[in-house]
Amino acid sequence: MFNHLKDSVFVGFGIGMIVPGVLIGITWFIMHQVSYLAKADLLLIGCIGVNAILLKMFFRKDQESLGRGILSATFIWAFAFFIYKVSKS
Repeated sequence: MFNHLKDSVFVGFGIGMIVPGVLIGITWFIMHQVSYLAKADLLLIGCIGVNAILLKMFFRKDQESLGRGILSATFIWAFAFFIYKVSKS
């Protein structure tokens, strides 16, 4: 499915930012609709954790540049989550 992707750090960075971004958006909406999940911030970490699955998949296919881009996006998402948690306290 992803074999036709160019092995580029920038493509990997885009994938690493878009996939968790969409998942976080959906999770954020559900968290604000269901009162029971309002304090379930670990769901957001799970959305960022999807990048680990993508990272493993691209490293197995010997597309290291894509994997490096996804890894850098994961660090940015983790930093954004840290800022969110610090500002919430």
